[in-house]
Amino acid sequence: MHLRGRFMRVLLLTGRLAEHDVRSAADSARVPADVLVLDLDIAAFITPEHVRRAAPSGYDLIMIPGLITSDFSDVERELGTKIRLGPKNAADITYVLDHLEEIELSSRTPACVLIAERLARNEEEILRRVEQSARPPIVLRGVGVGGGSRMKVLAEIVDATRLDDGSLEDRIRYYGSQGADMIDLGLPLDATPDDVRRVVRIARGVSEMPVSIDTLRPDLILAGVDAGADLVLSIDGRNMHAVADALLDGDVPAVVIPGPETTLERNISDALELGLSVIADPVLSPPLGGLADSIAKYIDFRRTHPDIPLFLGVGNVTELIDADSHGVNAILAAIGEEIGASILFTPEYSRKALGSVRELRRAAEMMALARERRSPPKDLGRDLLILKEKRPRPGVVPPAHLEVRQAEQSRGFVADPAGSFRIGLCGDEIAAVHDRMVIKGRTAREILDTAIDLNLVSRLDHAAYLGRELEKAEIALRLGKSYTQDEELF
Repeated sequence: MHLRGRFMRVLLLTGRLAEHDVRSAADSARVPADVLVLDLDIAAFITPEHVRRAAPSGYDLIMIPGLITSDFSDVERELGTKIRLGPKNAADITYVLDHLEEIELSSRTPACVLIAERLARNEEEILRRVEQSARPPIVLRGVGVGGGSRMKVLAEIVDATRLDDGSLEDRIRYYGSQGADMIDLGLPLDATPDDVRRVVRIARGVSEMPVSIDTLRPDLILAGVDAGADLVLSIDGRNMHAVADALLDGDVPAVVIPGPETTLERNISDALELGLSVIADPVLSPPLGGLADSIAKYIDFRRTHPDIPLFLGVGNVTELIDADSHGVNAILAAIGEEIGASILFTPEYSRKALGSVRELRRAAEMMALARERRSPPKDLGRDLLILKEKRPRPGVVPPAHLEVRQAEQSRGFVADPAGSFRIGLCGDEIAAVHDRMVIKGRTAREILDTAIDLNLVSRLDHAAYLGRELEKAEIALRLGKSYTQDEELF
């Protein structure tokens, strides 16, 4: 960083235990910084007196660990040098140093928090700019499809007509909370036109999101268009002419698929001759069922039809592979960005695919940001790292003068006189069931604190046990996993 024609001189303060991590982070940064190790082990315990005794001079900025809460304003005046909070973790020092020109460090807020806030604001501005500069050929209730806009997430409600009104409303609201851009109503073979009208009207009444209907039956398509559907999935050579007039009258676009016994290109050509507004679906095949070949078909179609929006059914892959969905969805979104997909379509049909809508929305935003920056989808400020991490956090190096004892499990069990708990998940909360009451909450801490405040725990070993089990339950809740007390989570 430059300061009045010269480089700013930065000093990083730390303790003995973190010295190696801090020096490594400083050496990796583009912005040079010196490191001063003060006379204490743990850097978070640095006080103004430590800095006063060290009396560093010749620096424009002194950066102290982000976990410190002491007031350094007096020693800052004495030294005539800004003292500001760095990040909470040494692993983030490199990033902070490299972005000093973009942020104003604080004496109260850790640098990592400031950077996260700045990045979030910047990302939202970039995504707004992407949408504003796009020229989508199809706009559904203000949602642009194609034309350089961000890939949109279409979330399918499978067998929508078999749900009662309340359950359907809840499902639509859930998808909206997860970041869906559009809602698709999947229609089973036994649906009736009246069923279709009911679910479309419910969807239109619950949400402002565009609504599509998913069927090949002409009678159901006509009922859906009549009820106000914004998009139709799907038309082909068999049903196209039967529904074309209704689609034209209602100005309703349609997703076009291959078949029966005709190519996608032929069906697209016929639909365009009828004057229909179309989105092409070459159909993504499942893993080991033609996946690579189907991606090649997308690429070929894009080369010959660059202006027609593409529909990518990522659920065909996510639902048919036993792998964590966030990684699968991320790579499928990257492929979608490369082939020019406009819609990412998925249900959350199986338990393993739970969260796919949220993951695809995040992935679509990542790809839009990466496209704008002309970079791979990394270091964007948002990611899909859920179980792994970008940078390791520093471990603990025990002080050499302390005795080290190897931990051993207690061999005995003593029941808590205050009673015992049964712990489980109840909807989107953790439930801790005691003889006297049930405590519900979303975090282990709030449940354990409440149990202690109500004198439902009287033994330290019982409190420790509850803490372990409640933390497991919280992790399971956040990951969408099942939880069973006293069983391993992974």
